[in-house]
Amino acid sequence: MKFIKTILIILLVALVVIQFIPVEKNIQDNYTSVVAIEAETNMPENIKAIMRKDCYDCHSNQTVYPWYAQIAPANFFLADHIEEGKEHLNFSGWNEYSAKRKDHKLDELIEEVEEGEMPLESYTWVHGTITEEEKESLISWAKLARQVYTPQLQTTKQ
Repeated sequence: MKFIKTILIILLVALVVIQFIPVEKNIQDNYTSVVAIEAETNMPENIKAIMRKDCYDCHSNQTVYPWYAQIAPANFFLADHIEEGKEHLNFSGWNEYSAKRKDHKLDELIEEVEEGEMPLESYTWVHGTITEEEKESLISWAKLARQVYTPQLQTTKQ
């Protein structure tokens, strides 16, 4: 019993100590960094709403942090999650992508949403799921948005 009490005290002290370890937060830019993709792809308002609700938190410089983001170890998990999400696709860096890469990223978006890989299950547990109607709308928009880059891709092939 004394061993268990000692372990619990050590865990409690560790939990308190890690609260003081700073975690770098994603920039909150009031969605200004995603203006490029929204304008370039002529993103409709319903898609903007889906992106803000289900995509931008991990795939842009705009993260709306939940209440538990202030508590370790959840804040470490979130920071890692966001960093990894932005490595795969960062809508805030859209202007830095070539036409070929933009087309490829939209193709990946379609595939990930169709296969139910995005948004991640761990995200939907807390933030709610994306509806089938929202998935269909997002996929339709991405397919249409890819057409913006088709002429650019054809000229680079010639």
